Amino acid sequence: MAIMKDKSKQKWSIIIRSKSNLLDFNLSELWRYKDLIRMFIIRDFTAVYKQTILGPIWYILQPLLTTIVYAVIFKGVPQMSSEGQPKMLFYMSGLLLWNYFSINLIKNSETFYINSGIFGKVYFPRLTVPIATTISGLLALFFQLLLLFVTILYYVYHGAKVQLNYTLILFPYLLMLVCILSMSIGMIVSSLTTKYRDLKHLVGFGIQLAMWVTPVLYPLSQFSDSWLFSIIRMNPMSAIIETFRYSIFGTGTFTMYDLVYSSIMAFSLLIVGIIIFNKTEKNFIDII
Repeated sequence: MAIMKDKSKQKWSIIIRSKSNLLDFNLSELWRYKDLIRMFIIRDFTAVYKQTILGPIWYILQPLLTTIVYAVIFKGVPQMSSEGQPKMLFYMSGLLLWNYFSINLIKNSETFYINSGIFGKVYFPRLTVPIATTISGLLALFFQLLLLFVTILYYVYHGAKVQLNYTLILFPYLLMLVCILSMSIGMIVSSLTTKYRDLKHLVGFGIQLAMWVTPVLYPLSQFSDSWLFSIIRMNPMSAIIETFRYSIFGTGTFTMYDLVYSSIMAFSLLIVGIIIFNKTEKNFIDII
């Protein structure tokens, strides 16, 4: 009787319950696992170039070499406009945000598949994985933005007209939208690939196609008189990249309407992503 009485007085510090609400985004629980998120961030950031000669320098070399390749390829194509800006600077400004978006989307699209061994053995909020993946990508992006800043200084010194303006204060918000878009779409794809494995092979191909309907290597204004203008404008990443370029160069197609549209798309996809992700995590271990 004494033992039963002691058990009745026990108070559990953590109670694990099945999620009844598919839109369950328990911030207090995620905050409780902040140390785990930090460990995942360190793992993701260091594992990419572990045992390499150059190490984190690749975070800078990759976008630099990619920009040089595109600048050389499109040097002799007069139809490819850069709105009067140096092509290296123009391409780099678009590639940085796009590369972060595409890499983060691909990594998050493999959340369930890669972490199935961990998910099947121990409990922790599954959303910690895509959150950590997204944040670790931001660390790499930070170094690449420093590269862009140095490149801007170089071209300004050589007479380029770079007109930083008030829209630069929107950059943190633009970055947040890119994070939400890539993480949300990645979670949706990851959830669907637990049943449909073919999607895993289509993600990389789809990302490559999506880049050509995003103003990464060309300005949106180049297609202002074409039916392609409406299609490219429907891409939520288009307004983000155009706004970022406008904040640096003072030229481009920037409207608050397009930015509001991208915001609505980003937060709508986040809601859909959380719902599908929470629904999948209940029984994915029996399917995968």
